[in-house]
Amino acid sequence: MYRLLIRPLLFLFDPEKIHHFTFKAIVILQRIPGVAQLFRWMYSREDQRLSRRVFGIHFPNPVGLAAGFDKDALATDEFANFGFGFIEIGTVTPKPQAGNDQPRLFRLPKDKAIINRMGFNNQGATAAAQRLSNRKSKIIIGGNIGKNKVTPNELAFEDYKECYRILDPVVDYFVVNVSSPNTPGLRELQEKEPLRQLLSGVKSLSANSPKPKPVLLKIAPDLTEQQLEDIVDILLSTKTDGVIATNTTVDRSKLTTETTTIQAIGAGGLSGAPLKDRSTEVIRWLRQKLGPDYPIIGVGGILTATDAREKFKAGATLIQLYTGFIYEGPGLVKKILKSV
Repeated sequence: MYRLLIRPLLFLFDPEKIHHFTFKAIVILQRIPGVAQLFRWMYSREDQRLSRRVFGIHFPNPVGLAAGFDKDALATDEFANFGFGFIEIGTVTPKPQAGNDQPRLFRLPKDKAIINRMGFNNQGATAAAQRLSNRKSKIIIGGNIGKNKVTPNELAFEDYKECYRILDPVVDYFVVNVSSPNTPGLRELQEKEPLRQLLSGVKSLSANSPKPKPVLLKIAPDLTEQQLEDIVDILLSTKTDGVIATNTTVDRSKLTTETTTIQAIGAGGLSGAPLKDRSTEVIRWLRQKLGPDYPIIGVGGILTATDAREKFKAGATLIQLYTGFIYEGPGLVKKILKSV
C-alpha cells in the first residue's frame, strides 16, 4: 500500500515540506483513540530472540531510526509505534540554527537515494531536551550531537560539552558527529589528533556524570584506509563505546540519475541504495580490526531485509534506517525483524 499509493503521492511534493507535513500528520493521527495501538499491531514485532544487550543497554530489537529523521525529538513517541528498537535524535547543536539555504533536500527515485545539505538545522539542545523529558514511551533514545556552524573547530569541544550537559538527563547514549559533509570544516575533526582530543573530552564528561552514558562516534564512508586505521586506534585508546558506520557520502560514482540532474543539485551528502556496498565494506573492515565484540551500528543503503542481513553478516551489532524508511515505508522494520 505504501509503495503503490502513499509514496507516489508524497513524492509529488517538495521533499522538505512533505517531511514536515508527514511528521504533523503522524502525530495528529496517533491522537485519535486506537490509532497508536493499531500502528503497533501493524508494524511492531515482539520477540525475545530479537533483543540485544549492547554497551550496557537492553535493546528490544536491533533496528533503529537513524539521526537526521527526527532531529528535534518531535515525534519519538509516535515513531516508537512503528516497531523501532531505538531512535536517535539530532544532530543537535547547543544553539538553534536554521541550517543551509533551501532547497537542500533532493530525491533521486531512479537510484532510491537522497541528497541532503541540511546543515544541522535544529531548534537547539534545550528544546529537544524539554520534549524528551515529557515523552511517554520508554523507547531507547540516542543523542547525536554536533557543533554550531559559527563555532570554530578549536572551540568545538565546548559545543559538544554543552550538548552533553543539556541532553544527559534525557538520552540513553550519545553520538559524536564529526562526519556530516554539510557543515564547513566539520570533517576536519575526523583527523587523528583533533578526534582523539574530542572523544577523550566527551568520554571524560560521561565518566564524571552521575549516570555515565555510552559514547559513540559516527564516521564518514569516504575515509581512506589509513584514516580508518587511525579511527580504530582512537576508538580503542579513548575507550569509546561504539562506532556508527556510516554517515552520508560525497561520492557520486554509483548513481544512474542523469549527470545534468546531479550537477544541478550540487553539494550534499548522498544516502540510500548507492551507499549500501561502501557502508557494508567499512563495517566488515571495522569488525576485522575491532574484534568480535566491539559495538558497531550499521547504517547506509538498507532498503530490504536482505540489505539488513548483509549488514549483520558484515559485523553490525545493530542497524539504523533513514532513506529506506522513506522509500519503503514503516513496513520495512517488521520485514527486517521477521528475517533476522
